[in-house]
Amino acid sequence: MTWLKELLRGTPEMALFVSLALGYAIGKVRVGGLSLGGIAGTLIVAIFVGMFSGVTLSDQVKNIAFALFIFTLGYMSGPSFFASLNRRSLRYGWFTLIEVVAVLTVTTLAILLLRLDVGTAAGLMAGGATESAVVGTATDAISRLPLPAAEIRALQANVGTAYSISYICGLITIVLLTSQIAPAVLRFSLKDEADKLWRRISGGQPGEDATTALPGVVGRAQRVTAAAGSTVTEVETALGGSATVERVRRGDRSIDLRPGTVLADGDVLVLFGRREDLVRADDVVGPEVSGTGALDLELDQADVLLTRKDFAAAPLGDLRREIPAEQRHGVYVTGITRMEQGLPVQPGTTINPGDVIRVTGAGKDVRAFAGRFGVRLDQSVKADFIFIALGVILGMLIGKITVPLGGIPLSLGTGGGCLLSGLLFGWIRARRPTIGQFDSAAATVIKNLGLATFICAVGLSSGPAAVALVGKYGISLPIAGVLITLVPATVSLLVAFKVMKLAPPLALGAVAGQQCSTPAITAVQAQAGNSTPLMSYTIVYALSNVVLPLLGPIVVALAHAITG
Repeated sequence: MTWLKELLRGTPEMALFVSLALGYAIGKVRVGGLSLGGIAGTLIVAIFVGMFSGVTLSDQVKNIAFALFIFTLGYMSGPSFFASLNRRSLRYGWFTLIEVVAVLTVTTLAILLLRLDVGTAAGLMAGGATESAVVGTATDAISRLPLPAAEIRALQANVGTAYSISYICGLITIVLLTSQIAPAVLRFSLKDEADKLWRRISGGQPGEDATTALPGVVGRAQRVTAAAGSTVTEVETALGGSATVERVRRGDRSIDLRPGTVLADGDVLVLFGRREDLVRADDVVGPEVSGTGALDLELDQADVLLTRKDFAAAPLGDLRREIPAEQRHGVYVTGITRMEQGLPVQPGTTINPGDVIRVTGAGKDVRAFAGRFGVRLDQSVKADFIFIALGVILGMLIGKITVPLGGIPLSLGTGGGCLLSGLLFGWIRARRPTIGQFDSAAATVIKNLGLATFICAVGLSSGPAAVALVGKYGISLPIAGVLITLVPATVSLLVAFKVMKLAPPLALGAVAGQQCSTPAITAVQAQAGNSTPLMSYTIVYALSNVVLPLLGPIVVALAHAITG
């Protein structure tokens, strides 16, 4: 295998893409319903590649990748993070607070009992909290310690190795606890509880905007027979109140359309609405006719960034009721997205500034409706690189600010600085949507690629030291990793059920959110059978996603102070 070693050493960039390809392939493998995910898979593969070849990536590559990841993370979290700082949403902040206090407490005990070095302690905490960003902020903080360069490299290598061990343990623990163990121990059916919550937020009905189980909003052309003599309003009411009459053709011309317009036999109506409402159109109006020029309205769809401050923590139903009937006529909310997570489209679903609302209807109606509560996103602009680059520069400058604490130079570093600048720029974008566009799909790609590249670089440099670290601490690292996950999650479940009296889907979603665990919320959703757990998950995730990465420098300073 000498030729392969030489190939990788001669082209280190190849080791990166080998690790990415194999890591993401391994991350997709499901064992008992669990999968590691691409990031953890990449780290494990990179450790073995590093052990095999001795290849490392330059610090510049690692720093650039992490800066792009952490800035984008802050940018995407910014609108939801600041929108969550209201009385109704901040009650979920208890979950993030419990996570922070418990994680730091268990990590401190592990440092004292196991005599963990700084790197191992930071990696253990990052993996137990299942927060990959902590690896970057801790690694950056270690580079600033007043230690010899060789010792710093060894400690940074230990971060990646300890993270890979504790992450696997933490992932299995949080997924099983939230989706299987908690419902079994507390004796409730998550699916039944999710159904109850769904009916509650929809007022006992599917909801006027409930489209999650439907193919979408459709158009129909119907010839008036049964509805002859009825008014437009009477027809719309008979169709369920959600379908709308968009145009009336009488003979060879379109007539003036008003709520009180009386329909005549032979008129052709253009109807828009949910498919389940329009299936009754043949009985209510008359037979459907083929497209012979009657159905000549284009169905438009727009993603609108919610910017209205008065809709913070407001039910979706309030949005529709606040807008004049003539402006919402024929417009349907067909999706709500927060931080790339889809929320239930129900009147009782809480919305916040920064959410993306998808509306569907006739073009003129969609334009009027969207302008009332936000700004339509321009899908032709994927990324404003001027805005992004300035944000990263500001973050790097913030990261250079150092405050001495007990003789230890404490700073946010590139990671913490870019996270804060990302939050600021994401907030600016939400306030001024016409500048700094960063399409969510493009942001997701940059975030994931940046993190995967950084994690690969950490794994490659960790390879040679992995065997020694495992041999030194043995089974104590996995046990500590499980406790770092289990203790805060258990405390949070007790608080959620006994103190806050949350519905089970919201309680489990919040616990998954405090761990920033996508696999956990995916498992909870699968058991729930609907998206109700996401209503709490997205709020807590936005808070924890910002706070947990900032623990990296704190743990490094804490471990350094304890171990000397």
